[in-house]
Amino acid sequence: MSRIPFIHARFPKPDDNEQALAGRLRKHLSELRLRAQQREANVVPNETAAGSSSAASLADEPVLGDDLGMDWLSPAELSHKDRRRIDRRAACLSKARRAATGVAHLKKEDLEKLAVLRDGVRLGRIENEHRADELAASLHAEFPWLSAATEQVWHAMRRSVREGWPGFRLPPLLLDGPPGIGKSVWARELGRLIGVPSMVVEATNESASFGVVGSQRGWNNAAPGRVLQTIMQSRVGNPIVIIDEVEKAGSVHSSNGRSFDLTTSLLPLLESATAGNWSCPFFEVRFDMGWIGWVMTSNDYRQLPAPLLSRCPPLKLRPPSLEELIDFGLQQGGKRGISEPSSEAMVETLRRASLHTSQISLRTVIRMLDLAERLEAGPVTQ
Repeated sequence: MSRIPFIHARFPKPDDNEQALAGRLRKHLSELRLRAQQREANVVPNETAAGSSSAASLADEPVLGDDLGMDWLSPAELSHKDRRRIDRRAACLSKARRAATGVAHLKKEDLEKLAVLRDGVRLGRIENEHRADELAASLHAEFPWLSAATEQVWHAMRRSVREGWPGFRLPPLLLDGPPGIGKSVWARELGRLIGVPSMVVEATNESASFGVVGSQRGWNNAAPGRVLQTIMQSRVGNPIVIIDEVEKAGSVHSSNGRSFDLTTSLLPLLESATAGNWSCPFFEVRFDMGWIGWVMTSNDYRQLPAPLLSRCPPLKLRPPSLEELIDFGLQQGGKRGISEPSSEAMVETLRRASLHTSQISLRTVIRMLDLAERLEAGPVTQ
């Protein structure tokens, strides 16, 4: 994985405080005075003997300290007036440096939380176009009915390689189709193949907006968003973030009538130009969120606002066929180490169920796999 800067701020060095600055200024002034006194001591004999012109030039040199109005004393004897002026100057310098960091407004505990981002974050990347082909083929083999989404990912992986980007950048995707066809499962598998973390946000949660981007201080349970927390915990800057059933997202209303909805909060994060300089409402610090892979799922994209659809046109996806569900179950059963009799029983159950309903979902297959895994891992009873 390559590494990029993530937080648009500079962390103050431990020894870059007001007291340390004042100490360095005092030491610097003392050293300047000592050197000036040494030059004067060497010049006096030459002046009396030969009236050297170089002695005159040395005498004319300005000495730092005089222009600051400092009293002329020996290095070890800085006056109270000198020290006060140095302290005032150190205070001004320290204040200016803190303001330039971009984190001067944060409390100590917040700075400690963000310190993990001091050296940037890593990016999951695709080594070459051949590797991109392999990953896309693996994804398609497991989810052939989601080929439209896999094709988009394949082109994005190859482009990341061709452009020489430091990491994989996935354009925002909106996967539209009936429930239970594996849209979220596909997105999590994508993250696993690339080697980056993935997280799921349920848009039906009334506080989904705050869950994604965070909330300003002053709200109850104010905190940074889950996306930023995931990046801080993993130190990976391009996780796969899945917004499930995005068209069902509600709004949160403040006491003064302001409305906060998920789709509006997402808009600046879906544009690379604004996502790269996104301001967190909790920390009030800017971060580079432009590498995040957003995968939104919906059952009916027509309920979504036009600004969101303009940023990520929907990909219409079909449900899997019975044979595709069976193939998926057998592949997953092999990966989980499920025995052949259990796999055969699952296939037989699916075929029998298909005689009575045509709406077998991927969730049903996954639940059957989970049950078979638990039964085989449990104790054998007589």
